Amino acid sequence: MMRQTLTKTTQTTRLKNLVLTGLMAAMITIMTAYVAHVPVGINGGYIHFGDSLIYISAALLPAPYAMAAAAIGGGLADLLTAPMWAPATIIIKMLITIPFTSRAAKIVTWRNIFATVIAYLISGTGYFFAEYLLFGNVSSAFLASMSGSLIQSGGSAVFFVIFGIALDRIHIKNRLQDGF
Repeated sequence: MMRQTLTKTTQTTRLKNLVLTGLMAAMITIMTAYVAHVPVGINGGYIHFGDSLIYISAALLPAPYAMAAAAIGGGLADLLTAPMWAPATIIIKMLITIPFTSRAAKIVTWRNIFATVIAYLISGTGYFFAEYLLFGNVSSAFLASMSGSLIQSGGSAVFFVIFGIALDRIHIKNRLQDGF
């Protein structure tokens, strides 16, 4: 009997995580592709603040689910707006979830705030390599990727803290553990 209950609890937890992953992927797609979406340069790139929802996902979901939400959401946004960037985005967005923790009682913790800085470094470096592979110019790739990532990651960090504080005030992590 105990084994059956444990299995049912595990299945319920997995289902909750899958549902939340899908919801977060959809919100990441919309926020990235359509909300505060600012095209920059001539290479199809754009600045957005969808990374803030990737950070929220990483603070709410276990790592594999957060990585899936980030890859699906970011990848779909690029497929809708700038398809040439989709392969790089899928990899980079998965990687930027790694520094965050979902094990803390709150979303906004010192670790997760510091994780936004690490996410910037991962994003800037990743897009530098992608831009270099696509266009071949080291100096313009470095300037474009690091400056664009600074604006995007910095703005996303601000939105992450604002959204995270609001979600922490309504005790979203406790509510998600108790059920939707």
